Amino acid sequence: MTLPSNPTPPDLQGSPWRRRIKRVCLGLGLGTIVLTIGLWIAVHRVSWLGPWLAEALRSVIGAEAVTWIQETAYGLDDRWNRFWRENDEPKSHWQVPSAPRSTPPAPDLTEGPSAPAPSASAVAPELPPFSPQSVGPLYKWLAAEGDGQWVGVPDPVRPAAPPVQFKTLIHPDKRRVWAEIFVVAVDLRQVELHFIEGAVEPKTHVAEARSYPRRSLIPTEHHDVLLAAFNGGFRAVHGRWGLGIGDVTLIAPRKFGCTIGRRRDGALVIDHWEDLSNTDQLLWWRQGPPCMLRGGKRHGGLWDPDARGWGAAIGGDTVIRRSALGLNAARDVLYVAVSNFTTAQVLADGLSHIGAEDVVQLDVNWSYPKFILFPRGPSGQRVAKSLFKGFDVGEGDYLRDSAPRDFFYLIRKAPTPPGGD
Repeated sequence: MTLPSNPTPPDLQGSPWRRRIKRVCLGLGLGTIVLTIGLWIAVHRVSWLGPWLAEALRSVIGAEAVTWIQETAYGLDDRWNRFWRENDEPKSHWQVPSAPRSTPPAPDLTEGPSAPAPSASAVAPELPPFSPQSVGPLYKWLAAEGDGQWVGVPDPVRPAAPPVQFKTLIHPDKRRVWAEIFVVAVDLRQVELHFIEGAVEPKTHVAEARSYPRRSLIPTEHHDVLLAAFNGGFRAVHGRWGLGIGDVTLIAPRKFGCTIGRRRDGALVIDHWEDLSNTDQLLWWRQGPPCMLRGGKRHGGLWDPDARGWGAAIGGDTVIRRSALGLNAARDVLYVAVSNFTTAQVLADGLSHIGAEDVVQLDVNWSYPKFILFPRGPSGQRVAKSLFKGFDVGEGDYLRDSAPRDFFYLIRKAPTPPGGD
């Protein structure tokens, strides 16, 4: 009896088996695609999921591999948006008043009773009203109604007080009409900027600083004069950008790190560390990548379309959510920016158009940038609410829920007493 030289099992001889293998492969492929899309959507709906997933992957496959995954995912997302949204129109997110109001309307964020408005003398010193000059759209052909026009942000617990914060929106990217920069202008004559280190980040490797008691919450003594809060900078692993509070250095400064700091006389500064004078006079300081703008000039690296460094683990040209701080030439207006679908280059251009002379980028990615107000809830307790739609915020953020990462907050200055300095 002669046997075939290459016997084939009976199960593999017929087409049903091959069809079964094809169906299994097709199912696995479709399942992978569906799972990937679902995970991408979930990461952009659940604020803690993205950071948790990235951290878990770093421990398994390493930081460089996670960076590649992030850049690839954001690149694919941008390509999809440029295909699917190419016919979109720039959107406006609020109504811009046709004429100035003497008394701003109460904000929509207020959910409960507000505190009675204090007398004018208790609200602020006698100063000209804060009224930043509108600049209009960055590109006239690429604008929604109200682009570059400032709208007052009322204090949710002092609605009758003249606003010391104004908001505007800019569409800054010629290639992406859906890219947005939300900017808040803050009157530094009447408002103080404070910094709080996170319970976990940025981590320190300085032995003397390991026992430093991290606050991670807005001090209760500032709750009555609290105006707003917003995110801080990168995690320590993403660039080792410096951080100091008083005489304590948690992370050593980098000489090219763009540094936002508050001097003992109350003045704010934004500059590269090596160009700052009297750094021993800083009450606190926090660094980010090299200044995007200095003296009104864009950093040379941002002229390169392949620039890297303003996203830490994410390439500088990656289209992501970003945040930044800027000062005007007179150093009396602070600009706080949070963005959607922006590169580092267009973020710098948008803030330059607004009037910022010096700009430091803060944190990036979907979960971190945010600008928060604190209206009163139904019980009268202050709660955290995002000023802009689409930014995830928990009601207890920065007030009662300890912040794992550093952040900034804004309070009203105490009125200057008559005859005071």
